[in-house]
Amino acid sequence: MSLFDDLSRFLESRLEEFLRNNPHLELQALLEQLREQEEDTLKLVADLQLQQKRSEEEILATAQEIQKWHIRIQKAQAAGRQDLAIPAQAREAALLREGNQMWGQMQGLKERITQSQELLRKIQQRRQEVQAKATEAQTARTKAQAQQRLETNAWNSNYQSNSDDLENKFRRWETEDELEKLKRNMGK
Repeated sequence: MSLFDDLSRFLESRLEEFLRNNPHLELQALLEQLREQEEDTLKLVADLQLQQKRSEEEILATAQEIQKWHIRIQKAQAAGRQDLAIPAQAREAALLREGNQMWGQMQGLKERITQSQELLRKIQQRRQEVQAKATEAQTARTKAQAQQRLETNAWNSNYQSNSDDLENKFRRWETEDELEKLKRNMGK
C-alpha cells in the first residue's frame, strides 16, 4: 500500500506548505483538490464494481459451459465414442483454464476495489481534517477582523471624542471672547 502512504505524505506536506503561505485561500484550493480526488475515486470504485459484476457473469457463463461439456464427455464415453470424448475433454480443460484466469482477474478486481475504497476513506478523512482546519482558519480570520474593527472603531470613537472635547473648548473660548468684546464695547 505504498501508493496510499505516498498520497498521505504528499497531502500532509502540501497542507503544511499551504498553511504557511496563505492558509485561507490555499486550504480552499486543497479542499477542492481533495473533492476532485474523492469524486475520481468514487468513479473508479463504481467502474471496478461494474467490471467485477461482468467478470462474475463471465465466470458463471464459463462454468455453465464447462458443465455442458462435462455432460457431453460422459455421454460420449458411455456411448464408446472416444473420437468425441477426447476433443470434448480438451475443450473442457481449456474452459477450466479460462475460468481459472477469469477467477484470478476477478480476485484482482476485488483487491483493487478494496484498495480504492480504503483510498476513498483516507481522502474523505483528510478532507474532513482540512475542512476543520479551513473552518478554524476562517474563524480565526473572522475574529481578527472583528478585533481590528473594534480597535478601529475605538480609535475613531476616541478620536471623535477628543475632537469633540477640543471643539467644545474652542466654542467656550470663542464665546467667552465674544462676551468680553461685548462687555468692552458696552463699557465704552
